[in-house]
Amino acid sequence: MTDIGRLGVWTFQLGMASEPEQRDAVAELESIGYGAIWVPTFGAFDIVPKLLAAGTTICAATGIASIYQYDAPTIVRNVRSLDASYPDRFLLGLGVSHPEAVNRDGSGRYTKPIAAMAAFLDDLGPEVAERAVLAALRSRMLTLARDRTVGAHPYFIPVEHTARARDILGPDKLLVPEQAVVLETDPDAARTLARGHMALYLQLQNYRNNLRWLGWSEDDLTPPGSDALVDAIVAWGDADAIRARIQKHHDNGADHVCIQVLREDQRAVPLEEWRAIASTS
Repeated sequence: MTDIGRLGVWTFQLGMASEPEQRDAVAELESIGYGAIWVPTFGAFDIVPKLLAAGTTICAATGIASIYQYDAPTIVRNVRSLDASYPDRFLLGLGVSHPEAVNRDGSGRYTKPIAAMAAFLDDLGPEVAERAVLAALRSRMLTLARDRTVGAHPYFIPVEHTARARDILGPDKLLVPEQAVVLETDPDAARTLARGHMALYLQLQNYRNNLRWLGWSEDDLTPPGSDALVDAIVAWGDADAIRARIQKHHDNGADHVCIQVLREDQRAVPLEEWRAIASTS
């Protein structure tokens, strides 16, 4: 199994950075102890080789590659190519995306997500399927992740989800939650940034259904989200507060936590925040 360590970053900024910026950032992430870089689905297989080439030990992962964006032969071809060039440094994150995104063209392609993912894993074959993690939120997808893959990569979740996911996955599967963070101690400023991040996700039924499953009310979920929900989804405060939230995920059963830094300038590579959070993690 690919060793991704206990702490990683989830970032789209590196995909927009110049190659010199990518090289410098990856070298620094590696030097300060991050084990993996997670990148979103769009252009993932163009970005990942560049990130891996910039380091020597740090891993890269897709967070996630949508089964509606990539077909199985494309995934298999890319995984084999990455394995050949960078052995044991790539982890495949797969997901079914969201009906609001997949069906917005009127195609109606998004139906029965469990069946669709199971069929896609069949098409991948065991060589690739058994080394993937699934963007699993609720019981049935978590069970599929347990039975067919190496584990789960939940996104947009509070720490209580990590404990529930661990119970379903069992002790031996990889559990790698994403955690959004804001390095800001002023509550109003922090929650404003957090709500900007959460606005889209609170419109997506998969995330809303997952939060209902965890016991959050309709009042909590009504945009822009209650303060309690904002504070549960986005960790904010100083670096110690962020590290405390990361530790809660580990205490609840996470093997690895990937942090997504939120800031006013979302295009800039957040090296300062990555340094601060890693300094004593």
